Amino acid sequence: MKLRKGDDVIVIAGNDKGRTGQVVEVDRDRHRVLVSGINMRTKHRKPTQQTPQGDRIQEEVPIHASNVMLVDPKTGKGARKRPSKD
Repeated sequence: MKLRKGDDVIVIAGNDKGRTGQVVEVDRDRHRVLVSGINMRTKHRKPTQQTPQGDRIQEEVPIHASNVMLVDPKTGKGARKRPSKD
């Protein structure tokens, strides 16, 4: 997998197609990446004594690595290869 933590990526497939974000976590065994602000899901929390109302929390869910592409910092578009440090 060519992705690393901290890389800027663009989503090329799915509901968030065209959006960009930064890689927060990489799971190489499952070929998934966690991207900040991408693939948000709502999780419902049961009411407890501390929060009798309950909660609805937005959290990021990992996306398959084949659905993201590195972003070239010069052009701002997707790049098939890792951009050089020049």
